[in-house]
Amino acid sequence: MDKRLKVKKGDQVKVISGENKGKEGSVLQVLRDKDRVIVEGVNIVTKHVKPSATNPQGGVMQQEAAIHISNVMVIDNQGNATRIGRRRGENNKLVRFSKKSNEEIK
Repeated sequence: MDKRLKVKKGDQVKVISGENKGKEGSVLQVLRDKDRVIVEGVNIVTKHVKPSATNPQGGVMQQEAAIHISNVMVIDNQGNATRIGRRRGENNKLVRFSKKSNEEIK
């Protein structure tokens, strides 16, 4: 089954609900199978890491955890959180656009 998600890696998003409501950041990763995204600087968790060859010290690390994709909205070119639509643009290609400002989203 092909899921068409509105959020892509690199998008600027705003968290609209949950513990991190109001925070903004860039999408680092989209987990399509779980409907979740990892946003830079949002939902920071503490993880205990065993020493390994790449990290010989080990210890406690802070890292971003995934949040559900329904809890974020894409920020358009004018800085507003908006819903996303798709339509045919130039050269008959599908492009994403802001439903609030009706502008194309790069």
